[in-house]
Amino acid sequence: MAWRKTNDVGYVDLPLLLSVLALLIFSVAFVYSASSAYASEKFNSSEYLFWLHGVRVVIGIVIIFVFARIDYRKWKKLSKPGLMIAIGCLLFVLIAGTRIKGATRWMHFGPVNFQPSEFAKFALVFHLAALMAAKEKVIKDFKKTYVPVMVWIGCVVGLVAIQPNLSTALAIFMISVAMLFLGNINLAYLGVTALGGACAASVYAISAPYRLERIQTFLGMESARQTDFGQRAAYQVQQAMIAFGNGGFWGVGPGQSRQRDLFLPESYGDFIYSIIGEEYGFVGAIAIMACFALIAIRGVKIAKRAPDSFGRYAAFGITVTICLYAFANAAVTCGLFPATGLPMPFISYGGSSVLFTAAAAGILLNISAHTGMHPKHRTADSQSGAVFPEPVEEPEWVPA
Repeated sequence: MAWRKTNDVGYVDLPLLLSVLALLIFSVAFVYSASSAYASEKFNSSEYLFWLHGVRVVIGIVIIFVFARIDYRKWKKLSKPGLMIAIGCLLFVLIAGTRIKGATRWMHFGPVNFQPSEFAKFALVFHLAALMAAKEKVIKDFKKTYVPVMVWIGCVVGLVAIQPNLSTALAIFMISVAMLFLGNINLAYLGVTALGGACAASVYAISAPYRLERIQTFLGMESARQTDFGQRAAYQVQQAMIAFGNGGFWGVGPGQSRQRDLFLPESYGDFIYSIIGEEYGFVGAIAIMACFALIAIRGVKIAKRAPDSFGRYAAFGITVTICLYAFANAAVTCGLFPATGLPMPFISYGGSSVLFTAAAAGILLNISAHTGMHPKHRTADSQSGAVFPEPVEEPEWVPA
């Protein structure tokens, strides 16, 4: 009994799907509450950002179901062209990108702003998965595996860092290192890479005064708090902490946030988790983290049960990307990490993040459909009695 084509599988990982849908659907209410005061003052309509986000959520849900029906193995052949397109977009941003809030991170198409780094992080995940799957027999070879892999990682991380966007560059680097560790890359090479990355990030972090002031503010150094940027960075985190304090255990109630009323900058974006904590309290904040924890558990299980190496690496990379961003964002709003620009996946306002993360979730669901983890897969073959049939092997595609 051979595995059926993806379009005929039709089995859904309900815990994963429901967790993602819950985050997306409830994000509409979260964004509306967090953005109403700002939108009312900026656009003369408290519902302006609500409608924009709502449309993106609907498109995101459609994308999830569309990508969940596409055989994930098709992305293996498209991973290199996709990553090259992503690198091209990152180069275009540096040359003719749209500058917003002091950083050039967006491509502007009419009314649409597209952030290439959101696409590049997932494009890199899939190409690393394809490379490691193709080079498993020489995975520890320096010239044949390590050098090609590091060239791709260096291109993406370097171009994102130049924007400048240290937090995203560092996140992409950490995701890549995690994937290389899973792929059993030579530990000596990996250790040198991690150490070199940490040193480079440290030097880069202190190379610009505003980044240095942000770190000094986080460490509580009084000298940094005297500067304008240091005061703004400290103010944002302080207001986020006040929001959590206002929320207590049960929260002040949906739509009753006081910090959203122009006290907390980016309350609907990078700091939306603090508004959730204020309105829904400790219970609501933990519920959000529980959804991401469930995504992490299901993602790791899918990676372990994936029918081929590409599926295993891709599932792990997607899971690490989503959960790293989620827990880093939560840590920032709780004052545990310095302020960064990492959004809360599925929840923060922003089209690029919502749509590309939704596509990745759809691909993860498709990999899950091939694992044999679901009840309908557990039907024994009438002739052989096999419970989990072996997948049909496809010819390996070896990336350059």
